[in-house]
Amino acid sequence: MDFHSLKGGVDLDTPLFPENTRRIIITPAPAAKNTFFYIHEAGEMSADRNTSIHNSRIQAYMLAAITGGHGKLTLENDSFILSKGDCFLIDCRSTALFQNAGSEKWEIMWIYFSGSTSEQYYDYFLSQSRNVFRPHNFDKVVSAISKIIEINEKKSSCADILTSKYIVDLLTIALTSNSGDSQHDSALGQKLSAVHDYIDEFFCEELSLEMLSSRFYISKFHLTREYKRIYGMTIFQHIITARINYGKKLLRFTDKSVEEIAHMCGFNDQSYFARQFKKSENLTCLSYRKMWRE
Repeated sequence: MDFHSLKGGVDLDTPLFPENTRRIIITPAPAAKNTFFYIHEAGEMSADRNTSIHNSRIQAYMLAAITGGHGKLTLENDSFILSKGDCFLIDCRSTALFQNAGSEKWEIMWIYFSGSTSEQYYDYFLSQSRNVFRPHNFDKVVSAISKIIEINEKKSSCADILTSKYIVDLLTIALTSNSGDSQHDSALGQKLSAVHDYIDEFFCEELSLEMLSSRFYISKFHLTREYKRIYGMTIFQHIITARINYGKKLLRFTDKSVEEIAHMCGFNDQSYFARQFKKSENLTCLSYRKMWRE
């Protein structure tokens, strides 16, 4: 994270925030890079004057929390006015600027992180909403970032493991903040939830997009697009997954034939069930049964 006065550049070696900035810079061990989520940097600051933050163009992601004042986040194609309780998650390889948007001091905490499935988490996050989120459990965001700073300052022997754990906590909060509240509380969200529950109950029966669209009074276009956006899978994928899960249960706990199980799960064609099962589990139906019974 690069700090600059809006009046001009500032050398970070000068005491711009001698008492109000806390930051750590970390070089992760090879084992941490290969195994865990890890940080490049973490910190917190309080600024009494106009200050801007330009993201560093590194291959990492930045998650930040606004703990006081008001700020403006400007991305390549969007901008947001943020206040205490707001958070943002951005790809550091894209252009971003964060600056004071009020007369009072503003406060921010942040981490730069990489590793493990960071890219997949970020892509899924953006597929659900925009870069900004406002978690109801904001105190847990502040706590997690504070703990990341603390354990890395102390150089704990378990710092890499704990840091990874807290990054996962932060990402979980980000994902659940955007997939819950407004989306599921809306009229459309409630309908989609009803569709989801209906599939879970009647997946063994003949289900189609046309039937679900008609039953729940949602256009096929909106049903297809919004269902995948909220649940991360298509309706077809949900039906197949539910049937495969039931098939796994029957293979493990009954002696029924694969043909019987296929029909009980809602598949009219045993060979199609077998192909879908192997695609899901990378095992044949009988190999799966044998694995659990040995």
